[in-house]
Amino acid sequence: MLKQSPYFLSTPVRLQVRAGERSTAVVHSGTVLPIKVHRDETSGNILNLVMVQADEGTMLKVNLPVEFKGEDVCPGLKKGGFLQKIRTSLVYLCPAEHIPPKIEVDLANLDIGDRVSMNDIPVHPTLKLLSKNETMPVCKILASKPVE
Repeated sequence: MLKQSPYFLSTPVRLQVRAGERSTAVVHSGTVLPIKVHRDETSGNILNLVMVQADEGTMLKVNLPVEFKGEDVCPGLKKGGFLQKIRTSLVYLCPAEHIPPKIEVDLANLDIGDRVSMNDIPVHPTLKLLSKNETMPVCKILASKPVE
């Protein structure tokens, strides 16, 4: 599941803890949210997963990945502009039952010089953006690629 889902750390999962390796007796059951993956630096193998209880009604601080859509129809990009991705994730306080796997930023109507700020992105009304500056841009359409 970890390798198959790019949204693993923002996807609540059902977890069952059984009494033993071959036991059918469930000791504990509930919904959890993976929040951190510890890997071996050399092999990349998973050493540990950190999870938090995510039952309905629980409010969780979640780092959600930002996905940009509409690049193929974006007027600014069609004119030769460059998409500057400023934020690749945003932190929200979310009820466990409304955690989105990602935050989508629609570029379909952006022209050169336009930008999308954190507070411009539509989300479920129960999500609260945790940022001191909600007007900070998530992306901009520049006339050309910036010089590095």
